[in-house]
Amino acid sequence: MKKTITLLTLLCTFLSMAQIRGKVVTSAGQPLPYASVLIENTYNGTSTNDNGFYEISVKDQGTYTLIYQCLGFKTKKITVNVNRLPYIVEDVTLADENFILNEVVINNKENPANAIIRSAIASRKKNMAKSDKFEADFYSRGIFRVKDMPKKILGQEIGDMNGSIDSTGTGIIYLSETVSKIAFEKPNNLREEIIASKVSGNDKGFSYNTARGTHYDFYENYVNFGINMVSPIANNAFNYYKYTLESTFFDNYNHLINKIKITPKRDKEPVFEGYIYIVEDTWAIYAVDLDIKGYRMQEPVMETMKLTQNFTYNTGTGIWAKNIQTMDFTAGIFGIKFTGKFTHVFNNYVFRDSFEKKTFRNEIVTIQKEANKKDNTYWDAFRPVPLTDEEVTDYHKKDSIQTLRTSRVYLDSIDAKKNKFSLSDILFGYTHRNSFKKQIFSYDGVIDPTSVNFNTVQGWNLNSGFSFRTWDDEKGSATTISSKLNYGFAENRLRVVGNIYHRFNSINNASLNISGGSSIQQFNAAQPISNILNSVTTLFFKNNFAKFYNKEFISIFYGQEVVNGITLNGKLEYSARKPLFNNTDYVIFKRDKPYTSNNPLLPEDNTIAALEKHNLVKAGIATRIRFGQKYISRPDRKVNIPNEKYPTLSLAYEKAFAGSSDNYNYDLVSGAIDYNTRLGNKGDLGIRFKAGKFFNADNISFVDYKHFNGNQTHIGTSDRYLNVFNLLPYYSNSTNDAYLETHIEHDFKGYIMNKIPLLNKLQWNLVVGFHQINVPNAKPYQEFTAGFDNIGWGKFRMFRVDYVRSYQNGFQTDGVVFGLKILNIIE
Repeated sequence: MKKTITLLTLLCTFLSMAQIRGKVVTSAGQPLPYASVLIENTYNGTSTNDNGFYEISVKDQGTYTLIYQCLGFKTKKITVNVNRLPYIVEDVTLADENFILNEVVINNKENPANAIIRSAIASRKKNMAKSDKFEADFYSRGIFRVKDMPKKILGQEIGDMNGSIDSTGTGIIYLSETVSKIAFEKPNNLREEIIASKVSGNDKGFSYNTARGTHYDFYENYVNFGINMVSPIANNAFNYYKYTLESTFFDNYNHLINKIKITPKRDKEPVFEGYIYIVEDTWAIYAVDLDIKGYRMQEPVMETMKLTQNFTYNTGTGIWAKNIQTMDFTAGIFGIKFTGKFTHVFNNYVFRDSFEKKTFRNEIVTIQKEANKKDNTYWDAFRPVPLTDEEVTDYHKKDSIQTLRTSRVYLDSIDAKKNKFSLSDILFGYTHRNSFKKQIFSYDGVIDPTSVNFNTVQGWNLNSGFSFRTWDDEKGSATTISSKLNYGFAENRLRVVGNIYHRFNSINNASLNISGGSSIQQFNAAQPISNILNSVTTLFFKNNFAKFYNKEFISIFYGQEVVNGITLNGKLEYSARKPLFNNTDYVIFKRDKPYTSNNPLLPEDNTIAALEKHNLVKAGIATRIRFGQKYISRPDRKVNIPNEKYPTLSLAYEKAFAGSSDNYNYDLVSGAIDYNTRLGNKGDLGIRFKAGKFFNADNISFVDYKHFNGNQTHIGTSDRYLNVFNLLPYYSNSTNDAYLETHIEHDFKGYIMNKIPLLNKLQWNLVVGFHQINVPNAKPYQEFTAGFDNIGWGKFRMFRVDYVRSYQNGFQTDGVVFGLKILNIIE
């Protein structure tokens, strides 16, 4: 009985939302893609697909007036008597628009396009306010294609990507759809409930095409595409654009529409080019048809993106509302070409004067549990833009491939091929997979060039290890058991560390980590100098900056998000620390000076250790608070989204006790504040404050001091320098008392530079910064920096150069720091 009721309910739902279907063509009979089709005086509309086909949902039979419009073509209105559902409309032909440009007198003071744009700017806030609060139905479809995908990249086989790529390296690598209901209040309050989600080739997946990423509002001064692009009707738009009135025409409501060409004044700025259509008298946006160059939004892999928006007018509300938005892009790197398209349809608007107080919460998107279980019958009834033949084929093909490739027989056969063992695997490593049970066992081998390093304590040293991982996608749980083996040849010593990690779920990310063993550690646990960089500076310049001690330990860590935005974790560790000394003086170049000792306090003395052998137990508790954190609720996970309006606060308390001597015991209270904000189109400002206070710590081990992240290599490895001092000797300001650490950095993101002739062709970003350390009984250490980021050529911009001056009780030194971000990726 329940099944019968369910089937009847489902059938009634489909009948109540059946379609009017048809095709739109040009005068030459060619399909007209992405034309808007809507029911007159409603916000119920759709778009044609690449082949000109459309479907528009209606609840009942009856008489409907359909409006067809597309940029560059005359709007057409037809009336249909729908006496059956679905109802097929004969092909609708749209004729080319007869553009009009009345003869005007253009004087030296103003041209007509400028006058229109000035009126649009003056009416910007009024028009924006008309649609600043609404509810709507939302549909999104995204597709990515690839061409010339190689068989291997950097030696790693690509495969056919689950059937996406054919033998020529071409195919659809992503296709997905979303149906949802949204409530929105400008500037950024969103509530979205995803009712249906479909991903080609993954019946357990959820589409990432949410309404959250579709808010491109040209009534705002800036439109966010990774960086803030200047709107053609921004308050300061005349500083960035030139305008030409190309033509005018009348829509079906007899509104005069002005077609205005937008031309950037300077090529390298964050600007658009193309056309904006403005309604005469109300100065509202009728449509936008804009191109975005990848280099203008500082995304060099992106070549071009074309953004179109079509707005619908309703005589009842008098509001122009966006109903269709499309984004086409081309991208490429390493000879691989990518193309893609997103189609967004907004339907059934309900405009509000206000929302109830609890309408908008930190949960901005929620996905219904069965959203990815909707069958083809549902999608055929509710999909507003018909699939193309290519998309239909992709769904069918990948559904069949998924059925095959998730079967145990197939997975076992693939694993059997990949799991074959050869003698060379003893040297180079081996991986054994059980894909059906979701288990992987790995052995790292003993000849891995990326694991080979050099330091003056161990000499040449290398790593190997074993690991076992298993996971459950539905529960979001994962377990990893691993070991790391490190052998130093000059020391003739093997160190082994074991680790057990378990993540309980992907909702609050509760995780437990237990580790122990013997390891070699830098005195600064943050390891400010990487193994690769230390190896280079040591071997080639005889600058052995990294200083080490031996640590034998066992620790347990547990952490989770306790409530939205608040993460809490605790750690308990027992460790035995021992001093280490240099065991080699090997060097490749520059043999005319001795190595410094392994004692950061006495670099010229190779006989005195930096610490005495001792034991200690440390317990700590820490929290991170992200104020106003937004999040997306998926059935399988929670996706956190930091709120850029507010800072992130971190607090920690650490207690050291049970030391082999009482003087090793101490208490430490510390905290940090991180804040990042975007200042219009003038760049990104980052601020970090870190502070702490030791108690009862007069004679603690140097290991437990607060060490600051210095840099004596003149090489930077991070994207931003908000946690490092560029010329600070590594242990010169270490303290066991109170400290305050300040980092401020502003990246202009091209502002200023993109206005300077010739220099703007470099596409470099000016970056300025200030860094300071305050500790008792010493003058503040300060650094002032100025430099350029986004340095490189073509699509490869991984370099940065900064000039730095440091002061402490007067001028200390200056120098140039070369940023090599790729080292951070490799490490």
